[in-house]
Amino acid sequence: MQTDARAKPARPENGTASGAVVPYLTLVDPDEAVGELAREYEAARARSNGKIANIVRSMSLRPGVLRASMALYREIMFGPSELSRIERELLAVITSAANDCHY
Repeated sequence: MQTDARAKPARPENGTASGAVVPYLTLVDPDEAVGELAREYEAARARSNGKIANIVRSMSLRPGVLRASMALYREIMFGPSELSRIERELLAVITSAANDCHY
């Protein structure tokens, strides 16, 4: 797989709380994003008070995947459903906790 020369690897400073080995992802810095990725980063900033979450940056080498992932998220969390917004958030929190995920 060819990577963008502008991409920088993200390396955790202290690993995980459990001491598990974590694979490194190559992330494109927001200041270095161009084209489709720059547009996706701008959309992310607009959704979150100017910040770009690491979950968004983790898809920076595949802007099309990022766009599709955000569309899926919006549909799940805000689309028509028998569940309220609060119930959807509660399910997301419970699932994250069960998977020892911090997002």
